[in-house]
Amino acid sequence: MTLAIFYVLAAVILASSVGMVTTGNVVHAALLLLAALGGVAGLFVLLFADFLALVQVLIYGGAIVIVILFALMLTRRGEFELTSEHRRWPFAAVASAGLFTVLTIAFVSDSSQFNSVDRSGVDIETLATVLFEKWALPFEIASLVLLVALVGAIVIARSGGPEERS
Repeated sequence: MTLAIFYVLAAVILASSVGMVTTGNVVHAALLLLAALGGVAGLFVLLFADFLALVQVLIYGGAIVIVILFALMLTRRGEFELTSEHRRWPFAAVASAGLFTVLTIAFVSDSSQFNSVDRSGVDIETLATVLFEKWALPFEIASLVLLVALVGAIVIARSGGPEERS
């Protein structure tokens, strides 16, 4: 049963990822990103990483996608430079094939480590201690950077951009 759920989640992640990079609509791409991130959260649940699944849904699926959508709503359509999309496809295909090859080699060479049937979760108390003692400052810095980026997007959108001020 677990293997069937894994294959369904992998198909959802793969289909939404391909749809995300091939769609021409940016809002549809953000929604497909949300679907891919939801599939990854499902994989975390299968790996007994409940905390990571919750973080995946709340932070990435909620906050990051909403920030992307707000940034898209606040930018003007005329600010996007129209370029030919066809000349980027060969480079993207070569880069994707190379990354796929490297990841496949890495997974196949270390596959004996991942075939364990004994799975267990991490103790929440240990995880909380490590997060709040070691990683509290980096999380706060990341939240500040996201807040500054959102405020900057609002300021640029409301002031008319740098070309109208000069």
